[in-house]
Amino acid sequence: MNVRTDLAIEKDSFISGDRPKGIRRKIFETEKTKVTKISVLDKEAAEAIGKPVGEYITVELDEFSYDTELLDDRMKSISTQISSLLPKGDGTVLVAGIGNKDITPDALGPRCAEGIFSTRHITSELAEEIGLDRLNPVCSLATGVLGQTGIETGEIIKSVADAIKPKAVIVIDALAAAGLERLGRTVQITDTGITPGSGVGNKRAEISKNTLGVPVIAIGVPTVVDAVTLAKDMTGNRTATESAEAQNMMVTPREIDVMIERASKLIALCVNCALQPETDPELLLSVV
Repeated sequence: MNVRTDLAIEKDSFISGDRPKGIRRKIFETEKTKVTKISVLDKEAAEAIGKPVGEYITVELDEFSYDTELLDDRMKSISTQISSLLPKGDGTVLVAGIGNKDITPDALGPRCAEGIFSTRHITSELAEEIGLDRLNPVCSLATGVLGQTGIETGEIIKSVADAIKPKAVIVIDALAAAGLERLGRTVQITDTGITPGSGVGNKRAEISKNTLGVPVIAIGVPTVVDAVTLAKDMTGNRTATESAEAQNMMVTPREIDVMIERASKLIALCVNCALQPETDPELLLSVV
């Protein structure tokens, strides 16, 4: 079965035959989350799972549209996993929200960018005056999409990265999943970067350490599922004829507006907490 998904945890489950030794999986639970860490260690493993060599962290939680609380175990769990992939040492971190703000299922990245606590412009003297003398330099942008800007998202991010020379880049984007149970209930964090639009058949230029020259952490939440995959999954008919129209269709939940609003606030808060560990989360909550 040909399945379109951005999630390593789903691709891992679709591997037929013996799983390569180069794929390692570790699972643990917190109060409100289930965390699965998949390590893809070599080329053979990467070919089997269809993902580059690297670390893939999946945080499963209650659906975003059901819970309005932000300062809870979900925030701690996600921010801890983001922190685990950040390079050590001083330096600016660039956060880029990818996607189209005018299309709700694709608006996660831009909405998150609005909630990032950007501090690169704050001088140390001003930070000390306002009681935030331990701020780390962070800057953010929402890239838009090629159809709006005429510029590849990867080109925009590389241009900014070349100018400010960050120690790392965090990219946030909406993802595609194979299963309905993943929509609005899953956060994927990886150190392999991202290829925007790959899960919905609109593959753009890769954004990774290979293209930017610095570590790239990609964070995403699945907001759509492939219609053909969904139909086959619900009917059990794995051999149904796939029309061209069906192959181009993606399905999103009815409550997608609420899901994007709450998911973007939680992800932005988690990124802020990971980048500013010395700052009170209550204060960071006021930013998102």
